[in-house]
Amino acid sequence: MTNYTSTAVRRSLFPQEADTWTSIAARELGDAEDDNVSLLQSWNMHVFARAAAPVGSPRAGNPILPSDVIFLEPPASL
Repeated sequence: MTNYTSTAVRRSLFPQEADTWTSIAARELGDAEDDNVSLLQSWNMHVFARAAAPVGSPRAGNPILPSDVIFLEPPASL
C-alpha cells in the first residue's frame, strides 16, 4: 500500500458577519458572477447543503455562519 502525504493546504477563510456566497465570490474570486458563486458552493457542500435558517430569524436565507470554514479552491487531486 502506498501512503500519500499532502503538504498543500487549501485556501480558506472564516466568513465575515454578513457574508453571503455573492460577497465572498466578489471579494475573494474577483467577481460575483453565477459561475464563481456556483464554484464556491460546490467546494463547500458542508455549508451549501445545510438546512436554511427559519424565516424571520437573523440568518434567514443565508446558511453561512461566521464559524464556518469556507474553501476558496477545490480539493487537490492525488
